[in-house]
Amino acid sequence: MIASTSTPVTIAETPTTTIVLDVAGMKCAGCVSAVEKQLLAQSGVQSACVNLLTGVAAIAVTLETSTGIELAAQLTSSGFPAQPRTVSNAEDRSKRLQQRQEKSDRESKQLLWQLVTAGILLVLSAIGHFTQPTTHLHHGGVAVLNNFWWHWSLATLAIAFPGRSILVDGWRSLRHGNPNMNTLVGLGIITSYTASVAALVVPSLGWECFFEEPVMIIGFITLGRTLEQQAKHRAATAFDRLLSLQPTSARLISPDPVGVASPLENRPQAIEIPVEQVKVGEYLRVLPGEKIPTDGAIRWGQTTIDESAITGESIPVFKQVGDIVTAGTVNQSGAISIEVTRTGDDTTLAQIIALVEAAQTRKAPVQRLADTVAGYFTYGVLAIAILTCLFWYFIGIHNPNLDPPVSTLVPLKAAIAVMVVACPCALGLATPTAILVGTGIAAESGLLIKGGDVLEAVHRLDTVVFDKTGTLTEGKPQVTDIIAAESIDLLQLAAAAESVTNHPLAVAIGQEAVRLGLTLPTILDARTEIGLGVYARVLTGDTSDRASTLIQGNEYQVIVGNRHWLATNEIEISQEWEAKAQKLTTAGKTVMYVAIDGAMMGLIGVTDRLRSDAIETVKQLQNMGLKIVLVTGDRKPVAEIVARELGITDVYAEVLPQDKARIVRSLQANELDSAHPHRVATIGDGINDAPALAQADLGIALNAGTDVAIEVADIILMRDRLLDVVAAIKLSRATLSKIRQNLFWAAIYNLIGIPAAAGVLYWFGWGAMLSPSAAGAMMALSSVSVVTNSLLLKLRGDGR
Repeated sequence: MIASTSTPVTIAETPTTTIVLDVAGMKCAGCVSAVEKQLLAQSGVQSACVNLLTGVAAIAVTLETSTGIELAAQLTSSGFPAQPRTVSNAEDRSKRLQQRQEKSDRESKQLLWQLVTAGILLVLSAIGHFTQPTTHLHHGGVAVLNNFWWHWSLATLAIAFPGRSILVDGWRSLRHGNPNMNTLVGLGIITSYTASVAALVVPSLGWECFFEEPVMIIGFITLGRTLEQQAKHRAATAFDRLLSLQPTSARLISPDPVGVASPLENRPQAIEIPVEQVKVGEYLRVLPGEKIPTDGAIRWGQTTIDESAITGESIPVFKQVGDIVTAGTVNQSGAISIEVTRTGDDTTLAQIIALVEAAQTRKAPVQRLADTVAGYFTYGVLAIAILTCLFWYFIGIHNPNLDPPVSTLVPLKAAIAVMVVACPCALGLATPTAILVGTGIAAESGLLIKGGDVLEAVHRLDTVVFDKTGTLTEGKPQVTDIIAAESIDLLQLAAAAESVTNHPLAVAIGQEAVRLGLTLPTILDARTEIGLGVYARVLTGDTSDRASTLIQGNEYQVIVGNRHWLATNEIEISQEWEAKAQKLTTAGKTVMYVAIDGAMMGLIGVTDRLRSDAIETVKQLQNMGLKIVLVTGDRKPVAEIVARELGITDVYAEVLPQDKARIVRSLQANELDSAHPHRVATIGDGINDAPALAQADLGIALNAGTDVAIEVADIILMRDRLLDVVAAIKLSRATLSKIRQNLFWAAIYNLIGIPAAAGVLYWFGWGAMLSPSAAGAMMALSSVSVVTNSLLLKLRGDGR
């Protein structure tokens, strides 16, 4: 027993709820920072997490202090149109998918039109720029292309049409005090246009006209945004496919047995209704080729089901009466009737979608620094642009050593180039694109990763703790031995007591009773203790149909469990029984002790086979440099046999459920070297694993496990396939690697681009001045490269 060394203190927490807003108008990481600041400034808002790519804001607010409508109105008045999501069900998600696709189509058409227009204007401007009178291309037929007024008209058209959205959004953001990428680009365009107009109208200034610069800036920016938009659309395809799995209608039939199980020709006509109107307990007919509308159990028929969209498993699964089917999977071969067990947000598919949506709003800690930087980025760039202009005006143009000499317009052009080359958009897209692609690929493969912070936790792991039963083993144990006192029918009473729990060992005892055709007594009262056992009062009924030692109408007090449980209930275990238990344990079997009416009466030996992929999973994790630990409530000899077979040297046996979390804590603290704490992942499937899953730096739950284990876990394996632990870790590492690569390239673009645009390279004789149009091309390329790099995850979906 572990003594407590301190008294727990209960701290009252302010109840909170989560509000989700759809936010438009965000263009870069600076916008994300501005939206989060706006939200955090509101009364009652505890935290806010905003995703640039999906346009979603998840806000934790104290109850009855802030509403979604109020927060949306505040953001809208600040230049970011927002609206709350009032419901979160299959119908709402389908509508959002349709709206997002329609919006994407509209943006694609608008960008394509702008690109074509900007492209034509850019070509005309370039022809005029390169057909000056001094070149051999100049002749009377193209003389108009050299006219300054012609170039003015081209620049004016570029600003009025393809460049209009940039200027409008840039001005709106500036007016609301949230300057963004469009503000910088817009200032560059207007400045170059205005300076050229001044040179055209007032020739005495001695300035040159450079109308081609705003035209080229708009052309390159529009090209970059078109490519970026297409890449972002491809990044979201995996998640969109999840949304599209949700059926919109269902075939309702009578719950009468005639309507469910009779031949098709004798059944009443099915009624097609919207899937959101289906209720639990109703019966549905699903024909071959149709999607399963809701979660349910087959009540008639047999078929094969394509579950690849949910589990990632490509091989269809055979299903028959009594088997569970999942919404969104496809009925392939036979007509079936199902009884609805879960609908709406309770279905497996809806929970997967909700988890993936939530994952896209949870940031990796590395992104928080990027967002903080982005919040001040635009102001910093404007300051650098002003300093650049002042430097070249007062110092640069007077330097006689520069070759070629600096013209009077260089200060202005350098300032414009600084504003245009800055890449806040790349910083903003670095994390959400990688997370969107990574979590989408994971969901398609049956892996649910709950957010960017999980990715960082995976990257830091050095220790993995495995539960045994149901995790490393199949979780389908079988009774191998029954050792009982002669005066009692041990299995019959034990099976009755264990019928109140679905623990794998209890299920094994119940299945053995069914196999032997035993009639179970009636349960009068029962209680279970997680990880220990069960206590029950049972009343025997009529047993005249078989030879039995049980007396009809007798009440028995039955205790079934491990040694700790019997000791807790003050049951004495003789040396004879201990010797018998030790013999079973030495053979690698789990022993269940059975006491009846306060006396030890027998033992039940149970064995559970290792999963077929358990050895390979442990081996691959060890090859990745991870330390593997086995923690189990089973007896030490059994645990050691399993550990030996798996190649695990660190074993904790006979561990109580509450002590599993303590062991994880001790591993994290690394008592042997406290200066180097371990980062621990726990992998389990049951209720008794939940505290350890919650305590660990990373919790991984098998979907065959309980809802509570899934709730506290950070990664969920939908396929109930242990090798997916390796796949999940590899994919998480690959996704985090993409995030860091993206942030690195975004930083490099700015660290190289801004000094180059400011003329640093030219000043030291290392290169030429970066023109505003070249700066625009460089800036456009930065965002495209970040999104494209994230898409490369699809080429290594398993993280290898």
